[in-house]
Amino acid sequence: MESMSVQTIAQVAGDHVERVIVGKRREVQLVLVSLLCQGHILLEDVPGVGKTVLAKTISRTIGCSFKRIQFTPDLLPSDVTGVSMYNQHSGTFEFRPGPVFAQLVLADEVNRASPKTQSALLEAMEERQVTVDGTTHRLPAPFVVMATQNPIEYEGTFPLPEAQLDRFLVRLSLGYPGHDNELELLTRQHTRHPLDALPQALDVEQLVVAQEAVKRVH
Repeated sequence: MESMSVQTIAQVAGDHVERVIVGKRREVQLVLVSLLCQGHILLEDVPGVGKTVLAKTISRTIGCSFKRIQFTPDLLPSDVTGVSMYNQHSGTFEFRPGPVFAQLVLADEVNRASPKTQSALLEAMEERQVTVDGTTHRLPAPFVVMATQNPIEYEGTFPLPEAQLDRFLVRLSLGYPGHDNELELLTRQHTRHPLDALPQALDVEQLVVAQEAVKRVH
């Protein structure tokens, strides 16, 4: 795949995402750049600015599997990675994958979970695999984590350690839409949410090929 083809894929994806996400071209472009570079994204912003919608729109655009993990203080590492369950019929332990086994994972309010649970993401984000009970399980390709956190609320939160911050290629804020963009949002949602009618624009295979092409750029 030539560089122009990668550029075309990015353009098609960007135009498609902007059918839902209004007035955030720069932010959308940064997310897509991170996606093409196989990097993870950290969205720092207050609730209600479209972080979850952005993740769902990206997933719908490229037709990849999507899971949302709501991080809370009582969330366990096994709730993220999965757990080995004993099968009485076969007499063996079977691995039941957790929500991290998706191509696009939304780690919502990641700083509300304990450091131990946050660290469950570390191996997955860096190595694209998880280890449970001594057995390594590969994650699907492509694999991207979009994590969110509220930068204003500090009570009951656990700041992300430097080791985990280093796993993110892009760290950005969406911000509130401007007046004209708010009116446009209301117009588009007059009958139904535009995400509900958004068709798939690309496929996972195209994204994987584009990611491999980006690796060869130097």
